[in-house]
Amino acid sequence: MKLWGGRFSKNTDSEVNDFNSSIRFDGRMYAQDIRGSIAHAKMLGKCGVISESDSATLVKTLGEVLEDIENGKVEFSADAEDIHMNVETLLIQRIGDIGKRLHTGRSRNDQVALDIKMYLMDEEKELSLLLKSLLECLISMAEEHTQTIMPGYTHLQKAQPITLSHHLMAYFEMFKRDCTRLADWRERTNVMPLGSGALAGTTYPFDRQYVADQLGFASITLNSLDGVSDRDYVIELSGILSIIMVHLSRFSEELILWNTNEFSFVEMDDACSTGSSIMPQKKNPDVAELIRGKSGRVFGDLMSILTTMKGLPLAYNKDMQEDKECIFDAIDTVKLCLPVFTKMIRTMKINKENMEQGAKGGFTNATDAADYLVKKGMPFRQAHEVVGKMVAYALNVGKSLDEFTMEEFKQCSDIIEDDIYHAIDLHTCVSDRKIIGGPAREAVEYAIGINKKWLSEQ
Repeated sequence: MKLWGGRFSKNTDSEVNDFNSSIRFDGRMYAQDIRGSIAHAKMLGKCGVISESDSATLVKTLGEVLEDIENGKVEFSADAEDIHMNVETLLIQRIGDIGKRLHTGRSRNDQVALDIKMYLMDEEKELSLLLKSLLECLISMAEEHTQTIMPGYTHLQKAQPITLSHHLMAYFEMFKRDCTRLADWRERTNVMPLGSGALAGTTYPFDRQYVADQLGFASITLNSLDGVSDRDYVIELSGILSIIMVHLSRFSEELILWNTNEFSFVEMDDACSTGSSIMPQKKNPDVAELIRGKSGRVFGDLMSILTTMKGLPLAYNKDMQEDKECIFDAIDTVKLCLPVFTKMIRTMKINKENMEQGAKGGFTNATDAADYLVKKGMPFRQAHEVVGKMVAYALNVGKSLDEFTMEEFKQCSDIIEDDIYHAIDLHTCVSDRKIIGGPAREAVEYAIGINKKWLSEQ
């Protein structure tokens, strides 16, 4: 007989029981479930709802159950449906009627809301550490490449010269925002729902703040309906994880391109690459490709929980059991991707010469040529047109701008002097962009300094 089976005259059909059961995936929340139950048991005794003796017995036995689970001595049962009923069943088997007192004033509705919040906040700590490790790797690499010139792109067309350091720090900023999103998410999630009951609270004289303090929550929920039916925190975390995967996928796409023979900007380490079953020369960037592919999986998890929640009336509905598999999968996927991505970029070879050579093509100094004319007094729109004609001429004769003779420059504009060669030199193009946020060495080092301080405070 089910623990909730008093109203029923038939046992649950075996197929329905298997269909209804969630222990195969929510069993991972056993530690959070037991921690929540221990806090609840202590509160029941403190408030006089059960005896201090029974409270102490519950706390002691719950600790023993936790130890047995962690030591592999417990096998969960699908017949008990979920982690909450499995733990309670184990208690009753061990201490009889005292175990039946644990659920006083509590519903699985507020219990599962408590468990998943605690579980997700525990996972957030690990995710933040993994992101911090990636950020430390990026900033270390950026410090090494403040003078490694490479082409910057728009529309995947060469645009202007930058440095690899500047490029890496762009991704640092993205992952830094991901860290702050997780921190913001935690602040909104850190509100304890236990005490909401099934939907309408309880008539028992509970001390909810005591339970919140025991579990480390910042505050308690103020509406019992919302307490059991809110899954904003699952949706929001899934959204943050999707954004992290967007950033990983974009970076992976670039690395895949850079690793091609056509670019040859980087070469993946043998330990982070795979070969072909038929082509012996191949060295494939499978890590980057898999991360790019797994992004779609995490996006799907977000769509799943959004679709599940969009039409649900208050308060709890069984549909909400579907929240766990998608968020667990998203977390597992991101936790799988972050460390292997960090290892991949840490070990890849940077081909500095190829990067600089790449920046020399595609007229990446054309904007600087226009800026040169503007500084000589020419209106920008006119300078834009003059340099556009320079590029057209250069394409026709097969030259780069820095290969022009002074006579050719003079044919374009008589205000051009010998100093144009310095102005359009790639190193000048980069070093003159000293504005905060720019690619010049001092600007990048300024950003690195600010971000190293931020990292040290995390």
